[in-house]
Order: sequence, then C-alpha cells, then structure tokens
Amino acid sequence: MSWWDSYRAVYGAELRAAAREYADHGWPLVPGPGAEVMLATGDVLDVIEVPAAIGRQVCRTLREAGEVVPVAATPEGTWWFPMSPRHALPAELSLHTDVVLHTDGIGVVAPPTERPEGWVQWRVAPARVGYRVPGAAVVVEAICDAVSRRGSERALPDEQEARAEQPGTPGALRR
Repeated sequence: MSWWDSYRAVYGAELRAAAREYADHGWPLVPGPGAEVMLATGDVLDVIEVPAAIGRQVCRTLREAGEVVPVAATPEGTWWFPMSPRHALPAELSLHTDVVLHTDGIGVVAPPTERPEGWVQWRVAPARVGYRVPGAAVVVEAICDAVSRRGSERALPDEQEARAEQPGTPGALRR
C-alpha cells in the first residue's frame, strides 16, 4: 500500500468516526458531494458563519459571559458557530454580507473535512460542551456586539488619519 493510499484510508476512517459521533449526539448529517462531513441545518441546529476576526471577538465576549460554545474554523478564513434553529438575523447583521446564516437544510462542512485550502477544524470541540447546541440569542447577541466593536475600531483609525492630515491640528503629520 502506497503512502497516499494509507493516508486516504486513515482520513476516511476519521471522517466516518466524526460522522458517527455527530449522529450519535443528535447532530444530523446530509450527504456531501465528496469525502467530507456535512451537518444538516434547520431542525436541530443552524450555523452562523463569520470572518475569523469577528469569530475571535465573539469567543472573547462569550468567554467573558461564562459561555463556552462549539466553534469551527475553516481554511477560507471564517469561523462558524452552531446554534439553536429557526432564529432570524437581526437587521444590523443581515446588512453584513460577511455574516451568513445557514439554515433550512443547508449542509455545512464540518471537521475534520479537508478542503483544497486546508482543514476545517474545531476551535472548541462540541464534545467539550457535551454536544449542547447554544441558544441562538446568545450567539447572535455576541456577534452583534463583535460587529459593532469592529465598526467602531475601524472608524477610530480613519478619524485619527483625517486629523493627522489636516495642517495645524494637534497630531498633524509634519512633512
């Protein structure tokens, strides 16, 4: 058996074990187009996906509130959070194209799936929280907080740059 064949055999076993573990804990699966594990959304859980920078802030906010929730990271630079299903995004989040709610039977690629860019992996494994799906309100509120912080942090450097470019103002750049 070649190295590649043994790698594929081990990877296939890991995928089957992960799929069995998800199913054993009530997390539904949908068939994927290839060698991947895909969680089904809509009945037991929905998934909300955000850029990694927002995901880190969400985790910080939840940790400060004493909440530990499952979190997955994708090689495409996004993090996703499973949460209770059938919760609409508030208006302030629905305006952000980088915040995506997966629901209504949409499959979400789950760890340990390999993508062309790398691996989907758990940042906080669901086993750590007993496969408890957090309430959507808790996760969505933390995401709203992270998005608003991100907006205010972005505004601040722009304001500082504008002041620095105005001659005669304190903090103006000397050229």
